[in-house]
Amino acid sequence: MEEENKITKGKYAADISSIKEAHARIKSLVHKTPVLSSTSLNVMSGRQLYFKCESLQKGGAFKFRGACNAVFSLNDEDASKGVVTHSSGNHAAALALAAKLRGIPSYIVIPKNAPTCKIENVKRYGGQIVWSEASVQSREEVANKVWQETGAIFIHPYNDGRILSGQGTISLEILEQVPHIDTLVVPISGGGLISGIALAAKSINPAIRIFAAEPKGANDAALSKAAGRIIRLPETDTIADGLRAFLGDFTWPVVRDLVEDIITVEDSEIIKAMKLCFEILKVVVEPSGAIGLAAVLSDTFQKNPSWKECNHIGIVVSGGNVDLAVLWDSLKKGK
Repeated sequence: MEEENKITKGKYAADISSIKEAHARIKSLVHKTPVLSSTSLNVMSGRQLYFKCESLQKGGAFKFRGACNAVFSLNDEDASKGVVTHSSGNHAAALALAAKLRGIPSYIVIPKNAPTCKIENVKRYGGQIVWSEASVQSREEVANKVWQETGAIFIHPYNDGRILSGQGTISLEILEQVPHIDTLVVPISGGGLISGIALAAKSINPAIRIFAAEPKGANDAALSKAAGRIIRLPETDTIADGLRAFLGDFTWPVVRDLVEDIITVEDSEIIKAMKLCFEILKVVVEPSGAIGLAAVLSDTFQKNPSWKECNHIGIVVSGGNVDLAVLWDSLKKGK
């Protein structure tokens, strides 16, 4: 089939073989996360929705899959040097935890404006925090300095075949748990999550449709898809702090070729979806994790006649690391 021909070994940074190898490598270390459904949300959306709750993954997000695969792929000599990365959130904690499990040091470059809850996760897992400024340039410069000083192995947050392969294990699970899914809706930022998921899902079921969900305040992926090349924004502005990265050269080709479309939503829609996840699904979801539901409920998706056949939709709830201190403060103020 056409899609099968696209996914030839070596064309992308990962493939179904590397994803199955990753699954064998990490399955004893990661949680096989549950799939939840809700009659109320089905009625609201007019579809059958299946929520893959990576918010219940170790470290509170899907990132642990990729980080775990990357860390446990290292040979003993490389692993002994430790690992280094830069991340504003979930990848930071995931890599720290994976390194802890392997018994090696981790050096985590974190921007000073990262959410407190995500910083605390890194500390909890024993990661050695190195601070940077908020810009991607600063993060990369500090990480490069740490790499030069320590010799640690750099693990990119998303632009790495080992990361893509780890994230792709989500597709192996959800298509086993709910085989009749015809559509997947996945948050997009740097593209590691959706790339791994798309490569695995399309190999298993070439007819499955893959949609990305993106905040309008960080819509570089949508612009890239429209332009046919990677577009980077001068700045981003969204409540979804986990969705502010830009596509990389490993992830862009997969998004270009295998993602059907990118649905952008306002922050107000994300907040509404987050509230629904709390109240109806009874799961803690961060803004980045709620965006898939926001996309499915959006007018863009609901009113597109070419998508009316998307009836059994898997939604990846990517993470649940919410800075609850902000919520408690607002409750105290009676808001």
